[in-house]
Amino acid sequence: MNRFAGKNILVTGGSSGIGAAAIAFAREGARVAITGRDAESLARVQAELDPNALALVSEAGDVSAQAALVAELQAQMGVIDGVFINAGVAKFGPLAQIDEALWDSSFDTNVKGPYFLIQRLAALMTRGGSIVLNGSINAHIGMPNSSVYAASKAALISLAKTLSAELLPQGVRVNVVSPGPVTTPLYGKLGLAPDQLQAMAASIQAQIPLGRFGTPEEIAATVLHLVSPESGFIVGTEIVADGGMSQM
Repeated sequence: MNRFAGKNILVTGGSSGIGAAAIAFAREGARVAITGRDAESLARVQAELDPNALALVSEAGDVSAQAALVAELQAQMGVIDGVFINAGVAKFGPLAQIDEALWDSSFDTNVKGPYFLIQRLAALMTRGGSIVLNGSINAHIGMPNSSVYAASKAALISLAKTLSAELLPQGVRVNVVSPGPVTTPLYGKLGLAPDQLQAMAASIQAQIPLGRFGTPEEIAATVLHLVSPESGFIVGTEIVADGGMSQM
């Protein structure tokens, strides 16, 4: 398929994990811009895309960095047809141990940065454009130790509705894909020992009716659908992709 031929697509947090969506967009003809914190990881993904892909180092939680990113996108691409807001952090802990720094880091990266990025991107979005936010089933399931992370993802689900209402007059849709447990490098960043990670993974997998973790490519397929014209009647909606974990 060549659904995105001639289209300009931005994927934030495109250097690993679910950011593999960037590769899928490129394989279907898009010119892709990916962002991330690590230049080396970005360069590796860029090499898998094509020489025309843009790899831009950007701090997702920094509002001024979002302004600089949009200015660069305008200079390099002119307009944007689709956006996947994928960059985010997942920090967990019991209520008694949460401090202001963890709260601020989580909400800056997961909510504030994306909000002001969309604010500035709006002027570059083409009519018929689509924005997809990366949510999480944690916003729904009440998992212990996830209060801050879950709240930040719940905010994104709300933004899909309110921002759709504001952007529809210019022909731009906003939706959310909320993954369940997906095999990504994220789990390796939780600071747990290998045996603890293995035990945690087994416990989570036992709660998934399909009996396995999802893959980044499976989430990417849903993102591509939401960005494509095929989903033109889907607006302000959350699509849950969790192997049935929050549904059954």
